[in-house]
Amino acid sequence: MVNISVSPLIFNVCPHFAFSAIQCKVKNTPHSEELWQEITAFSEKFASETALNEINKLPNIFETREAYKKLGKDPNRYRPSAEALCRRIVKGIPLYQINTLVDLINLVSLKTRYSIGGFDVDKVEGDVMLGVGKADEKFEAIGRGMLNIEGLPVYRDDIGAIGTPTSDEERTKITPETTNLLMIINGYSGKNGLEEATEYAKGLLNKYTAP
Repeated sequence: MVNISVSPLIFNVCPHFAFSAIQCKVKNTPHSEELWQEITAFSEKFASETALNEINKLPNIFETREAYKKLGKDPNRYRPSAEALCRRIVKGIPLYQINTLVDLINLVSLKTRYSIGGFDVDKVEGDVMLGVGKADEKFEAIGRGMLNIEGLPVYRDDIGAIGTPTSDEERTKITPETTNLLMIINGYSGKNGLEEATEYAKGLLNKYTAP
């Protein structure tokens, strides 16, 4: 079991920060048509009800952006993943189909507006701590190359950085071969809503990825 801790550097800018974590065995698959139908249905409804300029004010997205600002990071340049997903939907750009686990995490993020870290536990070395990114700290963001994480909230294991609210790292990413999942739901808005989001995620995991 991976232990997770939070640096005082985070509480200094976000005293109400809270998180929940799910660590479980999973059976990943390349694609779940039923899950994708859920994603499509939610996406169509959300796009019909939400204006682009409203997204950065939505609960959980707004508070994550505020944490970025307090740490000196521009949230318009380094958007939290939940915001980026919501914007993509409203702009009519199809979501990428990655694999069932990643698609599932994206749905939880879309519905709850939390930025969520998803990691292959077998690739995580030691315990994990949430701190703040340093200048020139190495971070290869999934699908986007090297990312400047200075001033971003960042999870690190014994080797180095593995996840930020903007993107996770290539080294510990979820693949079709992943069988041990660590999912961290980050509440920069505090505890309110975290339990419901966690239960929703557990339900999807049991439905779509139970071994």
